[in-house]
Amino acid sequence: MALLGAGLAACTILATVAALRAQRTAVHPDDVLSGKLLGAAWVTGFAALFLAITGLASTLDMPDVQSLLWPTGSGFVVGLLYVAEGAQRRNLLHYSLGTWLALTSTAALLLGSPGLYWVLTLAGGSAYAIAAILENRRLSSLSGHPQNSRH
Repeated sequence: MALLGAGLAACTILATVAALRAQRTAVHPDDVLSGKLLGAAWVTGFAALFLAITGLASTLDMPDVQSLLWPTGSGFVVGLLYVAEGAQRRNLLHYSLGTWLALTSTAALLLGSPGLYWVLTLAGGSAYAIAAILENRRLSSLSGHPQNSRH
């Protein structure tokens, strides 16, 4: 759980930095508003996840279910947020990463513990590593084309 928390904190910081960078280059007020709404969606998504997991654990009287739902639910929420961000900014890399994270995180539930942690680590971690390399290339290719900076 500590590793999950550290990963989520790091991803949140990196996503915030990327969002702020995108807002600085935005010229249309609609783009700025979209960026702010996507940023707020992170808070909304995790607040809703907290309520869902806490409610399920309490209602079903199964506090142990939280150890399964927090890592997989977090991957699901992060994945959906990346899908939304990719769709809004027409960024196929972010959209694809989000799709992969949402699907693999929820599919990991089929394996139970400890299998789900292996899926999250290998499938999710590998996807982030590949996306980081591809994002660096994508940004480098856009640096000479300012009209495409919002993509």
